[in-house]
Amino acid sequence: MTNESLDELRVNLSVKSKNGLDFTLSAGIIWIIIAWIWTLNFKSYDKSVFTFIVGAFMMPLAFLFSKLFKTTWTNNDNPLQPLGLWLNFSQLFYFPFLIFSLIKFPDYFAMVYVIITGGHFFPYAWFYKTKLYAVFAGIITIGAMTLGLILPLTEIYFIPIFMSVSLVVLTILLFFDSKKKKLLNPD
Repeated sequence: MTNESLDELRVNLSVKSKNGLDFTLSAGIIWIIIAWIWTLNFKSYDKSVFTFIVGAFMMPLAFLFSKLFKTTWTNNDNPLQPLGLWLNFSQLFYFPFLIFSLIKFPDYFAMVYVIITGGHFFPYAWFYKTKLYAVFAGIITIGAMTLGLILPLTEIYFIPIFMSVSLVVLTILLFFDSKKKKLLNPD
């Protein structure tokens, strides 16, 4: 396979799935709900558990948005398509850090979750042939850590707000990137 044909497959995924913007927008909504959870007067451990529960709504919401935006989740004609699922599963291997945080440092659970989620975006820059995922992986991970270092524990909810805003901005940029690729590469 040549580099050119590989790039064609990546652009095809980018256009048909619209760079995964159904997932990023869903996550943006989920993270604003998580931010609200972190404003509640509960123990950090309990807020962390509720954060996990709310995260379970990510896939159904992404599926709903995929119907609304007419994105393709599976493309049997593209041999790279299964890689997207593998890239997503890779973040599960970082969950021991999340569980450690839940047990030992629940006050920082939201920050750790944001860093894991943001960091797992990086390989999607290659997958969808857009640097946006790489840039936002850096912005999200470094931004979340910085906020975690400077915010008092009573304001830790700003980290999920930061994540939500980052995801909405990323979604908008991904939309325009996908649209541009579609104009340059019509099927």
